[in-house]
Amino acid sequence: MTKTVTEQIQLLKRGTVEVFTEAELAEKLTKAAKTNTQLRIKLGLDPTSPDIHLGHTVVLRKMRQFQDLGHKAVLIIGDYTARIGDPTGQNSTRPILSGEQIEQNAKTYFEQAGKILDTSEEKLEVRYNGEWLEKLTLMELIQIAAKKTVAQMLQRDTFKKRLQADIDVYTHEFLYPLMQGYDSVMIKSDVELGGTDQTFNNLVGRDIQKAYDQQPQIVITMPILVGLDGKEKMSKSKGNYIGVTDRPNDMFGKVMSISDDMMENYFTLLTDLPTEKIAELVDPDKTHPKEAKVLLGKTIVTQFYGEAAADAAAGEFDKVFAQKQLPDEIPEFELSAEPVSIKQLLLACKLVETGGEAKRMCAQAAVTIDGDKISDPNAQITPTEGMIIQVGKRKFARIKI
Repeated sequence: MTKTVTEQIQLLKRGTVEVFTEAELAEKLTKAAKTNTQLRIKLGLDPTSPDIHLGHTVVLRKMRQFQDLGHKAVLIIGDYTARIGDPTGQNSTRPILSGEQIEQNAKTYFEQAGKILDTSEEKLEVRYNGEWLEKLTLMELIQIAAKKTVAQMLQRDTFKKRLQADIDVYTHEFLYPLMQGYDSVMIKSDVELGGTDQTFNNLVGRDIQKAYDQQPQIVITMPILVGLDGKEKMSKSKGNYIGVTDRPNDMFGKVMSISDDMMENYFTLLTDLPTEKIAELVDPDKTHPKEAKVLLGKTIVTQFYGEAAADAAAGEFDKVFAQKQLPDEIPEFELSAEPVSIKQLLLACKLVETGGEAKRMCAQAAVTIDGDKISDPNAQITPTEGMIIQVGKRKFARIKI
C-alpha cells in the first residue's frame, strides 16, 4: 500500500538527529509522487578502509528506506576525495592513500554495502567522484573555492579545536568539504545522508548547489553508533566493532556483549522493529534484558545470514556461555610437540594479534588451556594432541600435532 507523504516522513525521521529541512523534504516527496519521479539520494563513502561495520550500516539502512519508497540511491565512492583526506573528527592531517589502496577498498565497500542496499539498476547508481573532480581546471577550482569564505570554513569544530591547540590546519583540508559539495552539484542530489560528523560537509553541499542555481539538497543526519565498549564510536581501529562480514556466531556473541542501556539505540538504528515494540523490549519490567538482547542478536544476524543461521548462532552461544560447553566448531592448528611460550602459542593459533595483547589477556585471566587459567605469558608449555586453548569468551583453538 502506498504511504502518504506524512507517513513517509515519519518513517524517514526514525533514528535521525536532524533534517534540514523537514518542510523541504515534504515538498520534494510530494512533487516526486505527483510527477512519478525518483528523488536522488546521495551517500558519499571515502574508501579509507576496506571493511564496513554496523556503524556504517546506520546510514546505509536509511538509504535503503528511500529505495523501498521508490527512490534512487546514488552511492559516491570518493576515490578522488580520499586522496585529500577528510579531516572530520581528526586532530591531525590524514595520510593520503595510494590509488591501489583506494581501488581495493572501494571494491570491498561496494560488495559489503550490497548486503544492505537494493543493487538493482533502477534503484542504485554508483559513481566515482574522480570522474569529474580529476577534470577540474585550476580556474574552476578557484571558482568553487570562491563560494565559501575562510570565516565560514573555520566554523567547523575540527578546525577550531586544532587551531586552539596550536595544531596546523593545511589549506588543502579546506578543499574537502568544497569537493564533497561539488559532488552534490554533479549528481544533482535531492537528499544527502550522513552521520552527525558529516553535518558541516553536507550543509556546505546545500550552499554549493545554491551557488550553481540548483535546488539545495535536503540533509539528513544520523547518530553515530556507539561501539561495543559503550564509550567510543564504533571503529575497527578501536577494536569495538561488529563487522558485516563477521561470522554469525561472532556477530551474535558481540551483540550479546553490549550493555543493557545500549539496546534501545541498537534496536532503533539497526532493526526495523516498531518503536512501541522497542519500548516494550527495553523495559525490564516487561522483558528480561537477556531475552531482549537475544532477540536483538538474532534480528541482526538474520539480516545478513538468514533466520536459520541466527537460530544456530543463538544455540551455540547458549551452549558455550550458559552451559559452559565447547563450541561445535573450533579452528584447528598444526604445531610440533616442542616447548613454546604461552605468548608464542597464542600468536601461532591466531588468538591474539600481538605479543602485547597476549600479555594483556593473561593479566586479565582471560586465557585458559584445557580449562586451566594461565597468568604468565612467558611460561613454557608443550603442545599436545587435542589441546584446547581459549582466549576471552569467544576465541577457541584446538591443537593438532
